[in-house]
Amino acid sequence: MPQVRAERLIRIDPETAFAFSQTTGEFRLKWDPFISAQGFLDGAQAPGKGVRTRTRSRLGLAMVSQYVSYAPPRNVGMTMLSGPWFFTNFGGGWRFTSDDGGTRAVWKYTFSCRPALLRPVMERIGTWLLGYEIERRIEAFARACEDEALVAEFRARRVQDTGKPGHSAGA
Repeated sequence: MPQVRAERLIRIDPETAFAFSQTTGEFRLKWDPFISAQGFLDGAQAPGKGVRTRTRSRLGLAMVSQYVSYAPPRNVGMTMLSGPWFFTNFGGGWRFTSDDGGTRAVWKYTFSCRPALLRPVMERIGTWLLGYEIERRIEAFARACEDEALVAEFRARRVQDTGKPGHSAGA
């Protein structure tokens, strides 16, 4: 199965980077250039293993996915339950590790395409297109994580919503 990968070193701590990556609603739209809408399904109010989400891309494509792993502040993984007709399957994983006083963010997408007859061509196109999108997305995430005003807004919202300060020493 093809895989695309992108990584960045971000100058905030892994706990904040992970929590920032899991934002939803209007705040998510401030940094994520890929989505136009995203929400939890089945009455869920927060991410977690087994939680389903519906995401609509800015290109108009929709996908229902499910968290298959959720281990703050280290990693999160999702798999597609339903989505664009040309994907046989699609999964994504985001990993956050402490690195050089900041966070190394590594994002991966793995996918396969259909129909079988066109798979080789579609997967080459998919690798190029998803490679472009994951680079664009992680770059926007990294810039947002280093935008002091946006991080301050995130931290204030996190305190308001969860009572957690949204940062640790060195952030």
